[in-house]
Amino acid sequence: MGNSLKALVAFVPSNKCQKYLLEDLEEMPVDKMVDLSGRQMRRLPVHICSFRELVKLYLSDNNLNHLPPELEQLQNLQILALDFNNFKALPLVVCTLKQLCILYLGNNKLCSLPLELRLLQNLKTLWIESNCMQYLPEVVCELSLLKTLHAGSNALRTLPPQLQCLQELRTIWLSGNLLSEFPPVLLDMPFLEVIDVDRNSIRFFPSLAHLPGLKLVIYDHNPCRNAPKVAKGVRRVGRWSEETPEPRKRSGAVIEITLDEKPLLPPAAKTEPE
Repeated sequence: MGNSLKALVAFVPSNKCQKYLLEDLEEMPVDKMVDLSGRQMRRLPVHICSFRELVKLYLSDNNLNHLPPELEQLQNLQILALDFNNFKALPLVVCTLKQLCILYLGNNKLCSLPLELRLLQNLKTLWIESNCMQYLPEVVCELSLLKTLHAGSNALRTLPPQLQCLQELRTIWLSGNLLSEFPPVLLDMPFLEVIDVDRNSIRFFPSLAHLPGLKLVIYDHNPCRNAPKVAKGVRRVGRWSEETPEPRKRSGAVIEITLDEKPLLPPAAKTEPE
């Protein structure tokens, strides 16, 4: 089915047309996974909500802006991908899926997250990159098992001090925001392993040598006059990262990061965390 035909059919709400988009997906797959990415869908067919044993549901790259209340029936769902859609607000029904471990919300139009998100106490990975957030919603700080937070490409200027309550957090991606200083709260999070503040407006970096868990810090593309000091064995990616002493002039070589270092995975390649 061509994309143009899919787009036309997606406008028609009849069950027959929606079934056409599903390509005769009558029964739940044996692997308990449904991937409806890139189907040009404007609404999720309610039929999918009858697959009560479903574990993974990928709805990336569609035209969704709401979800049916029947989604609450998927109480075994662990992975939900809603990235690359048209959500201006996270549907509250998502917050009823209490077994969720991974939630992809990137590339939407979200300005905030509902307080009900705190109900997702099994959440370990949250992607909210490329939205319209000017601040990190404090409700994120209540997700006690969160290990990976990707909040890049928003309009964040600071981080809430409550973030240090996330003692399971190991990786935080903040590239492409509006940070003018290194977030002070990160200095009080010794368990962090990866910090990415690439492409911000940070002019000075404090020492990170006291963070015993740190393995990688990415600070490239900032107007900084110094490289962050780190403990032995910690990798730095950015200006002057391989030079000692640091040059007084801002003329150091820039080390480019690769996709292996910064796993911006396409929807089809998303994997579960360790």
